[in-house]
Amino acid sequence: MFPSGWLMQIYSIRLASLEPLRCIVVEMTALRNFLASSLILGLTVPLLAQSPAQPKPEETEVWTPVPKVVTPGATDEAPPSDAIVLFDGTNLDEWVSAQDHTPAQWVVADGVMTVKKAPGVGNIETKRSFKNYQLHVEWRVPENITGSSQARGNSGVFLASLGPGDAGYELQVLDSYNNATYVNGMVGSIYKQSIPLANPMRKPGEWEIYDVVWTAPVFNDDGSLKTPAYVTAFLNGVLVDNHFELQGQTLYIGKPFYKKYDRAPIKLQAHGDKSEPISFRNIWVRELP
Repeated sequence: MFPSGWLMQIYSIRLASLEPLRCIVVEMTALRNFLASSLILGLTVPLLAQSPAQPKPEETEVWTPVPKVVTPGATDEAPPSDAIVLFDGTNLDEWVSAQDHTPAQWVVADGVMTVKKAPGVGNIETKRSFKNYQLHVEWRVPENITGSSQARGNSGVFLASLGPGDAGYELQVLDSYNNATYVNGMVGSIYKQSIPLANPMRKPGEWEIYDVVWTAPVFNDDGSLKTPAYVTAFLNGVLVDNHFELQGQTLYIGKPFYKKYDRAPIKLQAHGDKSEPISFRNIWVRELP
């Protein structure tokens, strides 16, 4: 057997021989942690540098141009302060014959103008011409109306009159209260083009109200179409045409087509059917950009 002191000496030598290995392991662990930290830092710093600045509410605020102030009418039917009044119940000074531009000959009485169906009178149109606009028109089918389908309280609001007769773009006026007809020719239709979204017609003898936004077509210099016409229309507060795209002029026979123009009058139709004539009141327009 070896002396105990000898064994202790050998153990001390072995421990001493392992010390460099322990130091190496410690140093390698420290290096590994350093490299890992450096890698994380190296990835994080560029990400932080590339992060956009926090948005501010001011970046999406628009302060100009400031819209003009428009004073509304005393009621929704009354003309606002910037409206052009086309008929206030007193005279036809804003209207002329659509045939020859002589003074309009429809009948004015009790704040109302009524279609005159006598031979040679015909349609009337505004003296002024318009492009894009908001239009308010009130009209009434007589309580004693007779006839059926298209021969019952027929008229029309031509949003752009392109000549005598029925040339232009027509929003149909018709007694559609319990009166069947083709649906693209009933009240609220863009004649022979749109089918209205609803039929909110009141019964004959009561006043109907059209509120219309007209976006005129735009043409290229060579006469070709650049952008089509659009109509949004409300009848008695109910939407009947929602930004409807027109295919061209409204025609009784044939396919619609576009013909270049810039500004045009607004026309009211004296339809040739034999039913009792309809009446109009409170017509005003606001020009739009």
